[in-house]
Amino acid sequence: MDTEPVLEVAGLHAAYDRTPVLRGIDMSIARGEIVSLIGRNGVGKTTTMRCLIGLLRATSGRIVLSGRDVTRLPPDERARLGIGYIPQGRQVFPRMTVEENIRVSLLACPGKASLGEGRNLADLVYQYFPILKERRRQSAGTLSGGEQQQLAIGRAMVSNPRLMLLDEPSEGIQPSIVQMICDVLKSIRDELGTTILLVEQNLDTILAVSERCYVADKGTIVATIGRSELQTPDAVRRHLLI
Repeated sequence: MDTEPVLEVAGLHAAYDRTPVLRGIDMSIARGEIVSLIGRNGVGKTTTMRCLIGLLRATSGRIVLSGRDVTRLPPDERARLGIGYIPQGRQVFPRMTVEENIRVSLLACPGKASLGEGRNLADLVYQYFPILKERRRQSAGTLSGGEQQQLAIGRAMVSNPRLMLLDEPSEGIQPSIVQMICDVLKSIRDELGTTILLVEQNLDTILAVSERCYVADKGTIVATIGRSELQTPDAVRRHLLI
């Protein structure tokens, strides 16, 4: 694993209207890491994700992607620079087919869909998620929740992001599909070199994919859980109590 940070967040503050939500988020994630942001409900995890992709403006602090300060850039520029985002609730385009959903991402980030040697990221999506190939002409809104989550991840994949952000990827999905998604996330990291940050509440998912965890509380990072502590589920469980 490369120790050079793909993502550095320093002193990140944000608010909704005049109500402070983030009060100084600090994180550093190296290339190829899979890191979870955990904590009780309402502590600022989703708000952190929205700030990282640019959907919510930071009031102070810095967000640095591979050495470039992106704090003031709009979401589309951050996406072109290599941030992929899978929001909570998937948010696929329901009236478009599976294939059309994937093409939209290809159009948004032209020239980034090839891995070289004739390999195409859209083909790799179907390799990782064979059910999407079967459903490629089906409207996305008619897919199950698990299938929509696979499509949301595949749609982010085809832009070949440096950093993939996932907000509650296991929410409302049956355990067997969650395990498959965990295996795919590790394959994306291993094969594409993608760095992954996920917000997650499901203990099994956290333990299955995470190399480290940042613990959020009251809009700041209060602890880091390392590899050794992740071997003891109670070290994680106590931070997830609602």
